[in-house]
Amino acid sequence: MKVLLVSPLSGPNPRTTGRGVLPPLSLLTVAGLTPPGVEVRLIDEAVEEIDFDGDWDLVGITATTAQANRAYEIAAQFRRRGIPVVIGGIHATALPEEAAQHADAVVVGEAEGLWPQVIEDCRRGRQARFYRHDRFPELQGIRPRRDLLKKGAYLTTATVQITRGCPYNCTFCSVTKFFGGTIRQRPLREVIEEVKSLKERLVIFVDDNIMGNPGYARKLFTALKDLGKRWLSQASLPQLQDEQLVKLAAESGCKGLFIGFESLSRTELSKLHKLHNDTKNYINTIKRLHHYGIGVIGAFILGLDSDDRSVFERIREFAFKAKVDLLQASILTPLPGTTLFAQLEKEGRIIDRDWSKYNGNNVVYKPLKITPEQLQEGFQWLLTQAYSVSGILRRFGIFHNRWPVFGTLNLVFRHGVKNYCRKVRQLGYAMAPRATQL
Repeated sequence: MKVLLVSPLSGPNPRTTGRGVLPPLSLLTVAGLTPPGVEVRLIDEAVEEIDFDGDWDLVGITATTAQANRAYEIAAQFRRRGIPVVIGGIHATALPEEAAQHADAVVVGEAEGLWPQVIEDCRRGRQARFYRHDRFPELQGIRPRRDLLKKGAYLTTATVQITRGCPYNCTFCSVTKFFGGTIRQRPLREVIEEVKSLKERLVIFVDDNIMGNPGYARKLFTALKDLGKRWLSQASLPQLQDEQLVKLAAESGCKGLFIGFESLSRTELSKLHKLHNDTKNYINTIKRLHHYGIGVIGAFILGLDSDDRSVFERIREFAFKAKVDLLQASILTPLPGTTLFAQLEKEGRIIDRDWSKYNGNNVVYKPLKITPEQLQEGFQWLLTQAYSVSGILRRFGIFHNRWPVFGTLNLVFRHGVKNYCRKVRQLGYAMAPRATQL
C-alpha cells in the first residue's frame, strides 16, 4: 500500500518557493503512526511540487484554515483520478461537514489512535465518513518521520512537540478546541530521546505553553541541562513571573520565548478572555527574561474593538521601549470554531469568507473604530517600522548575548516583511508613510 501525505500551500496566490522555515511536524507525526508495511511519501507544497500522477492508494491532507482552499483543490485532483482522500487538521476539526464535501473521509481531532484505523479501512475498502475520538489520546510513542523531508529545504527541521492543550481558551484561539482544555505531556524519557537524536544544536519546541505545567517543566528543564542544546518555545505570562522557573529554563538552554501580549488594553484583554495577562507586568517580564539571556518574541493583535488609528504607533513605541527582540503583529482573524468567529458572525461583521486570507495578514471582518483599509495599511506600516534597519536597532541593538539567535531571526523577519509588502502593493493597498496619515 502506498500513501501520500500532503501539506498544502496557504494564503492568497500561493506558490512553491523551494525553501521553507519549518517542516510540517503534524504530518511527520502522522507518518510515524503509519503501520509497518505501508510505503509513505510526504510532500510539503511550500518546498516541492505535488506528484499528481503518482500511483497512490490513499492521499492524506492536513490543513489550517488558511490552507483549506488549496487542500480542497488538491483533493479534487486526486479524487478525479479515483484515489481516495482523507482530510484532517485544525480546519477540518472546526468544520468537518464542510471538509467532508471535499474528501472521502475526515479525521476530526488528533491523529493518534485514528490514523492506523483509517489505513486499515482504506485497505479493506470500507472507509468511514468521519473518524473521531471519544476522549483526547495519550501522548506516548510519538516518533516523527524526519527522514521523509526534502533535504536542505528548511531553515531547521529540529521541531519537537512536548505538550498539548491549553486551559485558557482565549476567544480568538482554536488550540483549546483542537487539543483540549487540559495540558497533556509526553513521557519525559521519550522527549529527551528525541531531542538527543537531533543533530541541530538549536531546537524549537512548538508547544503553546511549555511552562503550562510548572512541575513537569522543571523536570524537563533539569533533564535538558545536560544535553548542550539551545531552544526556543512559547510561554504564557503567569508562569514567567516565577523567577526560579525562568532561571532554570535559561540554564537548560532557553534562548527565546514567544509571548502572546495581544493588547496594551486591559479592557480588550478581558474581552479576549486573556485575563491572565496583566499589562503592568509586560516590561518587567521582558526585563527578567533579558536578564537571563532569553529573547522575547512579542505577539500583538491589531483591530480589536477599541483599536483606533493610534494603536499602530502605540505598539511600535512599546516595542521600542520594552526592547522586544521580535515583534509578531497579526490582524485579528476570526478562525472557524472559535468564540470570536461565532461572535462576529452573529454581529454580521465577517466580510470575507475566502479561507486563504485567514492567516493574520488580511482583514476579513469589519473593525469598529477604523476601516478595513486603515487596518490593512496600519498593519503594513507597523511591520515596516519594526523591521527597518533603524527599527531593528531601536528594538534589539546588537551588543548583547541574544544576538547570535535573534540577529538572524530579525533578518529573516525583515525579508518576510519586504516580501509581504510587495504582495500588498500588488493587491492595491497604499503604503502609509506616517502614523498620522493612517
